[in-house]
Amino acid sequence: QVQLVESGGGLVQPGGSLRLSCAASGSIRSINAMAWYRQAPGKERELVARISRGGDTNYAFSVKGRFTISRDNAKNTVDLQMNSLSPEDMAVYYCYAAVVAAPYYYDNHYWGKGTLVTVSS
Repeated sequence: QVQLVESGGGLVQPGGSLRLSCAASGSIRSINAMAWYRQAPGKERELVARISRGGDTNYAFSVKGRFTISRDNAKNTVDLQMNSLSPEDMAVYYCYAAVVAAPYYYDNHYWGKGTLVTVSS
């Protein structure tokens, strides 16, 4: 089994910064894409940022230039640096990973339980 555990959420003032981290553990052979999604109250879950194993990234238009996704393949972690936060960024943020886990040789989709980001003065 594979577990994804997020950390780093919390309360921040508008204009502030937060860094989210996600660590994958379990019988991991390798991890392909990793990503951060978010879901605000009453809205559908949306992709925030995605990073391939090789480091290629793509971002939602609303966060481009403010958020940066990074990963450490050796540690099976993915981070999301969030700057210039606004109330529109307030949501539960979920970590996602496409993990090749023993005994399989293809990837499956795994999600963390989410971490709440609150942007308020």
